[in-house]
Amino acid sequence: MAIIGGKEELGDPRLTRIAQADDIPWYQKPNLRLLYLIMIPTCLGVEWTSGFDSSMMNSLQAVKSWTDYFDNPTSSRLGLLNAMYSLGALMSIPFIPYLSSHLGRRRTILCASYLMIFGAALQTASVNSDMFLASRWVLGFGIPFAIVNASSLIGELSYAKERAIGTSLFNASWFVGAIIAAGTTYGTFQMESTWAWRLPSLLQIVPSMFQIGFMHWLPESPRWLISKDRGEEALSVLRRYHSEGKDGEEFVRLEFALIQSTLAMERELASKWMWGDVVRDAAMRRRFLIAAVVGFFTQWSGNGLLSFYMKKILGLVGITDNRTVQKVILSNTCWGFINAVPIALIAPRFPRRTMFLTCTIGTAVVYTVWTVASARSAIENSAAASIPVLVFIYVYSPFYNIGWNALAYTYMVEIFPYEQRSKGIAVEQLTVRFAVFFNTYVNPIALDAIGWKYYIVYCVWILVEIATVYLLFPETHNRTLEELSFMFEGKEAQDKVAKNVDKVLEVELANVGGTETKETTVEHKA
Repeated sequence: MAIIGGKEELGDPRLTRIAQADDIPWYQKPNLRLLYLIMIPTCLGVEWTSGFDSSMMNSLQAVKSWTDYFDNPTSSRLGLLNAMYSLGALMSIPFIPYLSSHLGRRRTILCASYLMIFGAALQTASVNSDMFLASRWVLGFGIPFAIVNASSLIGELSYAKERAIGTSLFNASWFVGAIIAAGTTYGTFQMESTWAWRLPSLLQIVPSMFQIGFMHWLPESPRWLISKDRGEEALSVLRRYHSEGKDGEEFVRLEFALIQSTLAMERELASKWMWGDVVRDAAMRRRFLIAAVVGFFTQWSGNGLLSFYMKKILGLVGITDNRTVQKVILSNTCWGFINAVPIALIAPRFPRRTMFLTCTIGTAVVYTVWTVASARSAIENSAAASIPVLVFIYVYSPFYNIGWNALAYTYMVEIFPYEQRSKGIAVEQLTVRFAVFFNTYVNPIALDAIGWKYYIVYCVWILVEIATVYLLFPETHNRTLEELSFMFEGKEAQDKVAKNVDKVLEVELANVGGTETKETTVEHKA
């Protein structure tokens, strides 16, 4: 384990104790309640775009107007049309940390939103497949900027008690866009004109319009403000949204001190070259390895087949009617949303490792039964075998959502310190896009070539996921971000941060907060 770090050590627990003792619910805190409401269109809304795009491209394969207009794309051409989105995303990832550091979370999301509006307009106006491919690239280039910064902003603005639930709901929001896209396409697929596919493409601008329209009311990340020596603004944000609970003023002062001390320590350890942190030391190598693994597993757990090629999957068991395919896509997407939201509210309350293992073991069982049923349908030519296939398509969703949907961004926000958070989630997005690019290009070819036997690849792969989660993933449940910042660096780093906290409380807060903060000091509790 020396190459990727050793056993994790958790930091100063004082902030967690105050948060746990706060028995005032978030909806009784006016400022915090308003913050969470604004986060819905500005941050959670980013995933609406991602869900809309995946669901729309899945549904368009059963839209005759679209297939006719683009000359009935072959498996390889269809794969390229889907994969171009991921290619655009892959090319944007190296620039994400630079733009996030320079512009901040909010303005980076705004820039990405404008870019995706342009991409959706280009897609709507496409007159040939090359123009459609270009629009897919533009949309793909913009989405990682928004995803990385929106998921980070949720984690960095939320109060400690709700932070994990907020980041878990981020991925669950994917289904909102997916349902709208599936419903829209179901309503337009029988239109004979090209508006059968142009209208869904046009509606893809709506989530980005929400980000642009509501971002004015969302504050910037206090951690970004402190990193830019704008401590007064950061303290103002923390006081407005995190001081309404029990011992709220004490919580804010300690939180500000912890952020200041943690960022100072991060600057000491940071590499001169921004991407040098990926291989800086054993602790960072472990973090970035976990990020790469999480990104790859979220897309290589068999969900890629359901997200992009439901028509082909259903065709293997004899379901070929376009209306039926559209109904299955819409109903499965709605079912995904119905179970994803409560799971996102419940899963963060349990240890992360337990939830990831439940997810991977569950999907392994589902895929095994699904593969057996598909084999029976092909070998026995039995229409009855399509029923268990359909059943387990729906059973798959809750197991997948327990881990790879509900906890992916929660986990990314937790294992990375602020200075590396955008890089960490960018690496996660890098492997997401590699996996999606491979899946969207190879899956249709493999399904056409070997049919149900292709499912066996996923059955074996998910066993690898189970072993990886068990051996590599640390536990991060029920801790604040600053407590987790140096969990791989060891006790020496933790002690150094703890020693600086009281100094910041006495000196920095006095300078920023005025006479009021000079008169009060938070006691250091063992």
